[in-house]
Amino acid sequence: MKTYTKYYFVICVLAIGTITGCKKDFFDRPPQSSITLDNFYKTADQVKASTNVLYSAAWFGWVAKGGWAITEMASGNGRSYSSDVANFGNFSVTDGNTELANAYNSLWIVVAQANGIINNLPAKVPETVDKAVVNQALGEARLFRALAYFHLVRIFGNVPIIENTLDHVNDVQVNTNPVTDVYQFILNDLTFAEANLSPQIRSGNSLAQGRVSSGSASALLAKVYLYMQDYAKARSYAEKVINSGEFKLYGIDVPGKNFSDLFLTANNNNEESVIALQWVGAGGYGKGNPIQASWAANTTITGTGDGYGVLGVTFDMLYAFQTDDKRFKPTIMVTDAVYPEINQAQGGYTHAANQGQGTSTFVKKYVVGTPADNGGTGSAQSSSNNTYMMRYAEVYLILAEAIVGNAASSTDPQALAAINKIRNRAGLGNLVEIRRGYFTPNNTPGKPGNAPAQFYRDDILEERRREFAFEFDYWFDLCRLDGFNVAAHPKAIAIINQQDRGTGDNSTPSNSYGNGYLTMTNAKFLFPYPATEVAANPKLNQAPVPYVFK
Repeated sequence: MKTYTKYYFVICVLAIGTITGCKKDFFDRPPQSSITLDNFYKTADQVKASTNVLYSAAWFGWVAKGGWAITEMASGNGRSYSSDVANFGNFSVTDGNTELANAYNSLWIVVAQANGIINNLPAKVPETVDKAVVNQALGEARLFRALAYFHLVRIFGNVPIIENTLDHVNDVQVNTNPVTDVYQFILNDLTFAEANLSPQIRSGNSLAQGRVSSGSASALLAKVYLYMQDYAKARSYAEKVINSGEFKLYGIDVPGKNFSDLFLTANNNNEESVIALQWVGAGGYGKGNPIQASWAANTTITGTGDGYGVLGVTFDMLYAFQTDDKRFKPTIMVTDAVYPEINQAQGGYTHAANQGQGTSTFVKKYVVGTPADNGGTGSAQSSSNNTYMMRYAEVYLILAEAIVGNAASSTDPQALAAINKIRNRAGLGNLVEIRRGYFTPNNTPGKPGNAPAQFYRDDILEERRREFAFEFDYWFDLCRLDGFNVAAHPKAIAIINQQDRGTGDNSTPSNSYGNGYLTMTNAKFLFPYPATEVAANPKLNQAPVPYVFK
């Protein structure tokens, strides 16, 4: 495949940290003069620096727009008029879409970067470097390779398994491998990572806690097994993470903190952070966090000339929250909402009516304000707040779901305790029964137009949606709702078809016109490979070939 093979030629530079896509205080950069693979990996610090790029710049194309276009637009959380992402919201994306290609390329860059480390590091490090340091770096590389593949397989289905990018420099035409093999490859990488990464008990928030740990690998293993519907293993790994004591929940295990504090730059690398991307504020395009630039409703919020308000919030996402949910305000900006942490020098920010994306409602999560609001860090399209790839709250929801499994309902005390821990932090009451796959009448105030007479409901899915809205996750939850590696998605289709993805009037707050309902089909749950990639590698469209594991 043309894209990921061409990136092999820059691995030697990127993998040793010469791109400053990570916080300067967090990852010390090595000397840049006369660097080669043969003379670089000589000290423990140099080995540690080899994985720096996996925490930031390699993921830029995913985070900047392609990733959220897929996950937030397709899921029905967000809406946009922007021509490069609008088609994700109505499932009319073609193989020529630029942001689809950006997401695809970014994930393969992560794979290529990880491969460069995995295949070069062991042979280049002298015996004077502690073997544990080498294994730690290899564990980081294999965790991030697994994470990239986890995204690829959920978006595109069958994809090629590439363990050594150099093997394919002269022959870019590579067969895809079946979904089941890709998942086994992911499990193999994560099992290695768990065994070789060091545990780390989080305390406070610090730069030292930015790297992944054995608990990070265990948590991701729990999530992957959940997707595979291996509920026994998902439960076992979730319990392992909880019992390890590595992580803590803000507002529950960490007093004085709450859900909204999780998304402040000052709390980067906190106790709840399981896997997070690290960015340089004011690092320039490609090195800092680009999310605020797209999502902030206006330039007043950012103070840096960006704040394009590209992603609005759907009415359906708005209706998903109860009004007293403490997650609502830190997640969604509605008219007249006041945020004292933004534009602090001016006494705070009050969100005004803005029909830019048709609903007067914009995203607050990951929108952090001006550089002055963030300790003086940040610039245009380059904020310094972390991007979560997984939070500890998810481990509790994985545990609850794994206990319930495929049952229609459950009153299991451990499952209820897990989901209620997350609900209680949000200020919501306890569930006394977890229900999955049931229908309720359409009695939601404000649901207009051609909304269905009854709604398909799922307690765990809805809790996950509220907790992780705009964290690039809900689309994947919808895709797995009907089972692992299935072609038919009746439950997910029922949910998508009942979503109000349309526009509203200019009232304060905006009233829905009820014009945003879709007719979803099974064929739309996987996205097409980018046309440029198929042109370079026609085998992408051929039947997958079983992978021969080494």
